[in-house]
Amino acid sequence: MLIHQHKTLFLRIILFAVLLVWARDALSQAYIGQRKTVNYEKRQYNAGTQNWKIRQDAQGRMYFANNEGVLVFDGAYWQLYPLPNKTIVRSLEFGADKRLYVGGQDEIGYFSPAKNGLLVFTSLKSLIPAADQAFSDIWDISSYGKDIFFRTHDKIFRYSNSKITVYHSPSWLFLGTFGDKLLAHDERKGVLAFANGGWEPFIAKADLPGGFYITNISKFNDTTGLVTTAKDGLYRLSGNKLTYFNLNGAGVDNHQHFSGATALNDGTYLAGTYINGIYQFDKYGNIIENIGKKEGLQNINVRCMYTDVNHNVWLGLDNGIDYIAYNNAVKHINPLIFKDGGGYGAALFKNNLYFALSNGVYQLPVNGVDDLSYLKNAFKLIGEGQTWNLAQVSGRLLAGKDDGLFEIVGDRLSPVYNATGFWTFQSLKNKAGEPLIAAGNYYGVRLFDNKSVTLADKGSVGKYYESARFLQVDGHNLIWTSHPYRGVYKLDPNTGSVKTYTKEQGLPSTLNNFVFKIKGRIVIATEKGIYEYDAASDRFIQSPQFKKVFGDRGLRYLKEDAAGNVWFVEGKSVGVADYSSAPIIINIPELNNRILSGFENIYPVNANNVFVGSENGFYHINYAKYKQNIRPLNAYIRRVKATYGTDSLLFGGYFAGVSDDKKQTAENAPSLAHTWNSLHFEYSSPIFEEQSNAEYSYLLEGFDKEWSEWSKRSEKDYTNLSAGSYTFKVKARNHQNNESAISSYSFVINPPWYKTVWAYILYLVIFAGALYYLYKLQEKRHIIKQQKQLLAQHQKNEEEQKQIAYLHQLELERSEKEVMNLKNEKLQSEIEFKTSELASAALNIVQKKEFLLKVKDELQRLQKSGKDMVEVGEIKKLLRLLAEENKINEEWEQFSIHFDKVHSGFLTIIKDRYPSINQQELKLCAYLIMNLSSKEIAQLMAISVRGVEISRYRLRKKLQIPTEMNLFEFLFNIQRELMR
Repeated sequence: MLIHQHKTLFLRIILFAVLLVWARDALSQAYIGQRKTVNYEKRQYNAGTQNWKIRQDAQGRMYFANNEGVLVFDGAYWQLYPLPNKTIVRSLEFGADKRLYVGGQDEIGYFSPAKNGLLVFTSLKSLIPAADQAFSDIWDISSYGKDIFFRTHDKIFRYSNSKITVYHSPSWLFLGTFGDKLLAHDERKGVLAFANGGWEPFIAKADLPGGFYITNISKFNDTTGLVTTAKDGLYRLSGNKLTYFNLNGAGVDNHQHFSGATALNDGTYLAGTYINGIYQFDKYGNIIENIGKKEGLQNINVRCMYTDVNHNVWLGLDNGIDYIAYNNAVKHINPLIFKDGGGYGAALFKNNLYFALSNGVYQLPVNGVDDLSYLKNAFKLIGEGQTWNLAQVSGRLLAGKDDGLFEIVGDRLSPVYNATGFWTFQSLKNKAGEPLIAAGNYYGVRLFDNKSVTLADKGSVGKYYESARFLQVDGHNLIWTSHPYRGVYKLDPNTGSVKTYTKEQGLPSTLNNFVFKIKGRIVIATEKGIYEYDAASDRFIQSPQFKKVFGDRGLRYLKEDAAGNVWFVEGKSVGVADYSSAPIIINIPELNNRILSGFENIYPVNANNVFVGSENGFYHINYAKYKQNIRPLNAYIRRVKATYGTDSLLFGGYFAGVSDDKKQTAENAPSLAHTWNSLHFEYSSPIFEEQSNAEYSYLLEGFDKEWSEWSKRSEKDYTNLSAGSYTFKVKARNHQNNESAISSYSFVINPPWYKTVWAYILYLVIFAGALYYLYKLQEKRHIIKQQKQLLAQHQKNEEEQKQIAYLHQLELERSEKEVMNLKNEKLQSEIEFKTSELASAALNIVQKKEFLLKVKDELQRLQKSGKDMVEVGEIKKLLRLLAEENKINEEWEQFSIHFDKVHSGFLTIIKDRYPSINQQELKLCAYLIMNLSSKEIAQLMAISVRGVEISRYRLRKKLQIPTEMNLFEFLFNIQRELMR
């Protein structure tokens, strides 16, 4: 028992030692370039955990057989299509008819687009004989000619010409194609080939290892297949002969479960396993790398693998989906030994590759590979500490470190000068033609004599004490340096003179100027393009040559490679001006925000190897491959919805077959009701490497005037479109500014019901009816008008008769009027005569009054004469005068009669209305009506003017006239009343 325990412990120790060796081998054999791996977790694609098969359609979309259905990924969106019975989909395949055939438990069929472009499932189960309609999972589906074959554990269904034939076996283990053959692995009979409607022996069971179980057959080369098995390793299949293919290295277990294999375009292969991720190996079976979780996989149980049209690899995992950019030309170099140090410089020198990082200098031997990212991970630390730069100068490899200047000799650093830190180095000659090295350091520029084996210090150049991190030497052996905040400096190493150039000397700004040597010229990368020195004016001007290429870009770094291409840094982005033909700008957005900002460095070795310092290690760019990868893109419209009320799907992304790149046909252009005039478009491009850098531009013909600006947004809404025909167009471009072909979707928005053809016909009918109605109405109006005209003529005649009668009547009336006028004139004459009489009477009264006054005066004269006796003659004279006084009253009576005749009985009415009025007051009324003055009235009434006023006052009281009314106005109103 004890011996057994010791033996067991010994075996464990041996096994542990072997594992350590394997781990060391795996570590030493890993490439330095780390490929980009994208993990798609279940929460991202929102479907089942396990993924069993992978395929890609003609437009580039990816399809996954998933536990919950068929999962489709177009680069931007995931969409799940479950089977009707919701069972697991373990296999899928495109047929020659462009349909996507799938299978689940008790279900087989295909997905194809409906009229609206949405994938719908059509079941073929009804074509299976009733006795075979119950079956387990469909594990494999193969397209062979025009037929489709489905494999379950005990049945193979052949779908041909709308019929299904069933081939039974207790245990079908595998179904797949090899070259022009369809092979099936029958556990009892071995490997069979389909021919003449049946299965014929291909490899007998006796020629297979015991327990042999094929999991996959893939292409090894043009004539040979690569067979993976569940526990017997890998085999090469040539003709009908199997040859064991042993994998070597990395501690690989050739008897583990291999789920499948695929060939890469670099001549190597990948094999997936259930417990150890994937192995990359060469054509001899040598393991290059074992890729697991530490290399970026999210799960090491690989159910399936698929190489897409861009030669990148998709993995269907036991939990999730992984995408490995095997064909990506950009790789990250950050092995564990770098300890995530920042990359400051690189140099290829004497078959060694050196890297300067923030934590030291590392050396890597170089073998004969063209792409240095495929160098084995054999880094060696040869010097610790912050290293700013590596520069190969005059046959020496110099390292600028924080603690001095060092020369790298093999695998050690030899100190040269350690009084300060050093940035960069350039060779030059003095006046005597002796070789020197100018070294930019923390406090200026220092010269070193390069004539002997070791460098000899020659001291600093002039009185220049600025930090010289940017340094170049021109064709006249003048030294140019720049300081990001103080400008550009020109140093003469022979005289020690220093001249400063700032904004006043032509630079666009004193800040952010960086000196470089490009195309043999000293140039300054500025915030507004590239400037160069003009010796004639001793000023800087914008370079006409570089302005054509770079314009006014704000640049921070420039580096020319051996082919004449100019690498640059703009902001935190890397690009290259490619001069292989007409200069064009190619951006490298994979490095956006990943470079070592502020200490940018690019080291181009050749077209296959460009090293860029990053925040963690370096990035390697195979520029030749990068340009080759600039290939045509696809852009497609994946969904169109009408957004009136609830969303209604109009188009689901497919015009014809599932794996088809046909365009929309006229009959597929929908005609939409006007209420559906608000549409939502979604579009995508299968750019899986750098989907975040994909941009889109769109145009709606019939609405937009020009293409939209490029945008990362992959959807667009249009609302309230007017009636008409429209075509929505979209195109994509990737991070290399490579544009896709245009994808389009046409549709028609019908006018509202009141603008349809039928509506216009109705309007025409209504219009015609209205015209007819108007015609009839006009006709009726014409008749009525004629009737009215006749009636009017009749009325006119009557009017004329009436007019004649009227004129006759007028004539009669005129005659009567003339008679009346004559009578009135006669009356007026009589009135005037009576008035004249009345006036005469009044005048006589006045005269008589005057006469009486004369008599009075005469009597008064006689009295005054003093005679006691009056002569008889005088007395007679007075008697004659007085005898006439009796006539006065008679004359008043006569006056009153004439007055009443003229004034319509005025005095009589006054007497009747006011009986208390006396004769004197009647006289006053008559005199007032005659409009006599108070003086004239006083004379007629033989009283004073004052007496007239008193009489007027008494008369007002008798007549009861209000104080506010005039006496004449009161009397005149009575007279006017009588005259009516």
